[in-house]
Amino acid sequence: MKTKNKFYTVWIGRRPGIYSSWEECKLQIFGFENAEYKSFSTYDDAVEAFNSDSKNYIGLKNEKVSFEDLEEDEKPIKDTICVDGSCSGKTGIMEYQGVSFPDLQKVFKAGPFISGTNNIAEFLAIVHALTICKNDPKIKGIYSDSKTAIEWIKNKKAKTKIEVSSANLQILQIVDRAEKWLMNNEVSTPILKWETAIWGENPADFGRK
Repeated sequence: MKTKNKFYTVWIGRRPGIYSSWEECKLQIFGFENAEYKSFSTYDDAVEAFNSDSKNYIGLKNEKVSFEDLEEDEKPIKDTICVDGSCSGKTGIMEYQGVSFPDLQKVFKAGPFISGTNNIAEFLAIVHALTICKNDPKIKGIYSDSKTAIEWIKNKKAKTKIEVSSANLQILQIVDRAEKWLMNNEVSTPILKWETAIWGENPADFGRK
């Protein structure tokens, strides 16, 4: 069976544009801070996206989810931050971000980094959000759809099995700093599970599944 071609839109990178292969796209975003990119199944879709604001395509899948049929206590809590991580199993490129709820504004984005894991990305996203919440008491909680990352936060330890290498040294240093922050700071902000089955995709999702 022939593999379906993909096209890659790069909004922010070394040379923004549209690329017909992952290898070409990777050259534009690899190691580029706050790079923004996404794959599309057709060239026309990639062109349309490139000529639009990236926020219309990245991390906003829940924008169309309706909560009207839910009771008030079944809905997500407002004035919260939703976080998510992304890591390609093929390339190991990792990033994470946080989006405010319900207005869906991007609060932070970090990456891309190399040689990470999805669990590490989810863990760092929560810690990043916690550092923001510490200085903003108006934020009522942090939503994550990762049970593993939430457990790591509770234990103040990322129990990753990633092997140390020169490629992932930067990531492991960031993880170490995150663990130390957790040990030295009292965490009072509730860390909540985003109920995907009820509410749809996490608003911070990168939309690359």
